[in-house]
This record gives sequence, C-alpha cells and structure tokens, in this order.
Amino acid sequence: MPELKTLGLFLATALTEIVGCYLPYLWLRDGKTIWLLVPGALSLAAFAWLLSLHPTAAGRVYAAYGGVYIFMAILWLWAVDGVRPTTWDLVGSAVALVGMGIIMFAPRGT
Repeated sequence: MPELKTLGLFLATALTEIVGCYLPYLWLRDGKTIWLLVPGALSLAAFAWLLSLHPTAAGRVYAAYGGVYIFMAILWLWAVDGVRPTTWDLVGSAVALVGMGIIMFAPRGT
C-alpha cells in the first residue's frame, strides 16, 4: 500500500507543477489575464509542499519524480493541448515510469 500512496503523491505533485507552469504560460503566450499568476503561484507552492511529503531522501524523490512528470506531461499534451501522443511519446513515458519504479521501489540494504 505505501507504493500506491507514493505513486498518488507523485501524480498530485506533477499535476500541481504542470498547472503552476501552464497558467503563467497562458498569460505570457496567449495574452490571458495576469490574474492567472495567482493560482499559478499557489499551485507551485502546493507543488513544493507535496514534494516535502515524500518519505525518502530528497535526491531520490527528485530523480524518481522526473519519470512521473514525463508521464503526466504527455497526458497533459493529450487532454489539455489536444495533441494525440505518438507511439514514441508513450514508449518514452513507459520507460520513464519503469525508471521511477526502480528508483523508488527497489530493495535497499540499510
């Protein structure tokens, strides 16, 4: 069960980071309201807080988190940007998730 909690925490962390970066992007690139910076900043603050909840060393969390971020970014590409991922996008995401699993869940001698 801790593996599911860790994966859920990673997914929430990635989503808050993507939203926190996407909202300023909308303001800068698409000319949307500057007020998008407020929820963007709150989302990035939530991102930092969520990273602090992971139960292992920060360097390991950051390394493994990258794999989940890649996966979530590809989902975002599809769901929000309306761009269907290529086979290579999906294969790359799967490889990144396997890497995350190895980093986070491999047995360790303490």
